[in-house]
Amino acid sequence: MAVPVSMEALLRAAVLEDAEHRDEGLCVVGIFGKSSMQLGTLKEFLVNTLADKHVFSAFGGADDGGDGGIQALYNPDSRVLYLLLNSVCDGRQLLRACLSQSAGSGHADAHDFWKGLERQHCLRLLYLFSVCHVLLLVHPNHTFDVTYDRLFRALDALRQKALPLIRAAVKDCPVSKEWKVNCRPCPPRLLFVFQMSGTLKVPNGSESGVHSDKPKKHSPRRRLQHALEDQIYRIFRKSRVLTNQSSNCLFTVPANQAFVYVLPASDEDPVGVLLGQLRSNCVLCEQDSGVLVSGPRRYQQMRRSARQGMAEQLGAAVAAGMALADCTLKEFLWQHVELVLTKKGFDDSVGRNPQPCHFELPSYSKWAQVALKLHHALAGGGEDEAAELAAKVQAQLKVLDGFLDADAKFSENRCQKALPLAHSAYQANLPHNYTTAVHKNQLAQALRVYSQHARGVAFQRYALQVHEDCYKFWSNGHQLCEERSLSDQHCVHKFHLLPQAGEKTDVDHNPPILNHNSRGRSTSSCNCGRKQAPREDPFDIQAANYDFYQAMEDKCCGKLERINFPIFQPSTPDPAPASNQTPHPPSNADADRLKEPGAAHGHTPGDTSLSLALSLGQSTDSLGPYGDGDSTAAAADGQVQQKRPSLADRQPSTVEYLPGMMHSGCPKGLLPKFSSWSLVKLGPAKSYNCHTGLDQPGFLPGASFLLPWDLMIRSRSEDDPAEALDGGASSWPAPNKTLVGKRGGAGGLGRSRRRDDTARAYVGFEYEDGRGRRFIGSGPDKIVKVLGPGGAKEPAGRVLNGDMPLYVPSPSQGRGVKPHFAQLMRLFIVVPEAPLEVTLNPQVQPGPPPYPVFHPEQTDLALPPDGLWVLRFPYAYATELGPCYPPKENQPLGNYKVLRGILKATAASTQPQ
Repeated sequence: MAVPVSMEALLRAAVLEDAEHRDEGLCVVGIFGKSSMQLGTLKEFLVNTLADKHVFSAFGGADDGGDGGIQALYNPDSRVLYLLLNSVCDGRQLLRACLSQSAGSGHADAHDFWKGLERQHCLRLLYLFSVCHVLLLVHPNHTFDVTYDRLFRALDALRQKALPLIRAAVKDCPVSKEWKVNCRPCPPRLLFVFQMSGTLKVPNGSESGVHSDKPKKHSPRRRLQHALEDQIYRIFRKSRVLTNQSSNCLFTVPANQAFVYVLPASDEDPVGVLLGQLRSNCVLCEQDSGVLVSGPRRYQQMRRSARQGMAEQLGAAVAAGMALADCTLKEFLWQHVELVLTKKGFDDSVGRNPQPCHFELPSYSKWAQVALKLHHALAGGGEDEAAELAAKVQAQLKVLDGFLDADAKFSENRCQKALPLAHSAYQANLPHNYTTAVHKNQLAQALRVYSQHARGVAFQRYALQVHEDCYKFWSNGHQLCEERSLSDQHCVHKFHLLPQAGEKTDVDHNPPILNHNSRGRSTSSCNCGRKQAPREDPFDIQAANYDFYQAMEDKCCGKLERINFPIFQPSTPDPAPASNQTPHPPSNADADRLKEPGAAHGHTPGDTSLSLALSLGQSTDSLGPYGDGDSTAAAADGQVQQKRPSLADRQPSTVEYLPGMMHSGCPKGLLPKFSSWSLVKLGPAKSYNCHTGLDQPGFLPGASFLLPWDLMIRSRSEDDPAEALDGGASSWPAPNKTLVGKRGGAGGLGRSRRRDDTARAYVGFEYEDGRGRRFIGSGPDKIVKVLGPGGAKEPAGRVLNGDMPLYVPSPSQGRGVKPHFAQLMRLFIVVPEAPLEVTLNPQVQPGPPPYPVFHPEQTDLALPPDGLWVLRFPYAYATELGPCYPPKENQPLGNYKVLRGILKATAASTQPQ
């Protein structure tokens, strides 16, 4: 075979041997080790030397597939098969591995990549130790690498683990029973080849030392070989890689033969080296005048010629009084190969009772069958049974970790010691139940402590374990309920389930069945404000804006006259909430439009844009001329044509309800199941005394007075031709107005001019804090203070013509650092008995944009005259996306406001005031 091939290609190829050599034995020589960064590796140079052929180029070997592997070179004349193992220990393979490694991989990923290549190298080494008779360990310098001791111990442990699997692979091969039991033809003999560096060149002759006239028995290179042999043998015996019984060892070394060879320093000129080899080969060819033969006779002839040449050199050296000449590399190896080919075998056992070890010299065909089976079991690529064996062998590779991965073992021990420190840092100063934010803060502290002590490639894996352990500790009975109340307070219970309809609470259930509770309590007034009661911190809108006030109805304001806001009226037994209705925040143009007096019409449920549920079963035709109300065309036909009902007159949906509160981003045509607003009548207008204020509990002293709101009413004089004087209803003056000509009137009798009369209404924006303290606001940053008789003097124009804050600082702050806020909860309106139309249109924006504008289910409500009306605002605000929390202490209160235009007053034939 002139060129090397891969091991798999050699085993799969049907190599035909000559009939006369078919039954002859085969010696297998494996070559492995490390090489320097030179172009031509040392192992390839050795193969060229041993095979007497230029197989590998001096500037690079044959391509072996890129990831390393075993290359085979079979010499049928000498009956020697060379197996050359390439791995990341070689320069070219190391360069390829570095190029294949991605630049963005982490430290742990890179470590796993290199350790994977090292495990693959160990499997191939185990294969060589299972099929070879002689092994050559090549090293690029003259110093023994002690890491081989750890490598061989790992290989021995791996072989003992995988031995039953390998036996199953070769049980059907035509070899001896000893081979099937031990899974190798013999305990291989390991030889060492070192290369002397250029700094250790020893000159010959008189330059070698001061006593040059005294002959030396051995050259300095041979003395170095003897010293390395003693060192290697002591190391392997100390670590029990070598024992007395060679049959139990991974390999053997000869007791009476040299097993270390040191190559002289190579010349710097590779071309000169090649020319010298060519010259020496040519000289040998000229001197060899005999007839060339093949087979064993040619091998014996080569041995005789080599021995004769060696004897001549030894005789010349003794005659000259010089040291004995050193043998060549081929002679060094051939003395061991000759023991194999002559079937003598290796007897390397030592001790008092040495046991002979098995030895078998197979033919090429038998060896190829066993080698193929072992290749499938150790490297994979076979059929189903062989693939299963290969998977089991791969599972045994974990025994290599303790021997080969010392840095990972150190990292494991170091990270394991850091785990208790991280757990202690996590559990320091922890309450029994805590939230996700506390868990994350403590986890960050634990990881900070862990990173101070952990090192190595296992850092990331044990950091993930810190994550898992801390999460398990938190979720195992220490997790606090993550639900937040509408006042932005956490539930104090641990993780629990909410009771279903008709289900009772159960503390012993796992997880427990409990209602949310933040342990927050506040004092609130009822719808009309005449009763106060404590309330729990609500967690849903219905409990905040409906359930509490509904429970207060029986105690106080259940029998009061009221204006009910429209709510959802189901037409099916199981109505469903509207889905896929994502509220959109209002734009700046919408915000400006909302501040206009007529902006409330755009938020009524009867807008022209209807939801799908609202328009089901209704006509979607174009309105045509009916939509414009063309009365001229109707008159031309001589009949009054009835106007078609507009979209605004249609009824809301009775199939789907609005799951939250009504606001500017809601789909039109949907109503909630309950109203978050309330409008009740406390009594007639005279039930309010402007001198004493509101007679309700919780008000601060002097802060219960409503602000006067003077409304102008225009009436016509008697001589106005447009005014009827027939004694009908229109001839009577407006209520609370002085007749013309009476005492105290605006003008004398008979004066023909227009008079202006006024009516007084009262308005009060009531704020209430969490402790039940109430007061009336006279401006965005001012509280009504009336200390004497006469009532409030400030007019209501300031509070009606501007935006009123939804939250103001409470005038009675507690002892804590956290400020307390009072919330706008009620609007008191005293409508006088006069020809007035007072329209109510509340709009609340509970936060900065994009918070929507909240409004009742019906806007532009006309309040009947002669009444003291109370509009109760929602206790909390929420959209379909979540609650609108009250402001924090560092947030500006100006973003939380009630928009201007909440009240409008009109009189007959007058403009809005």
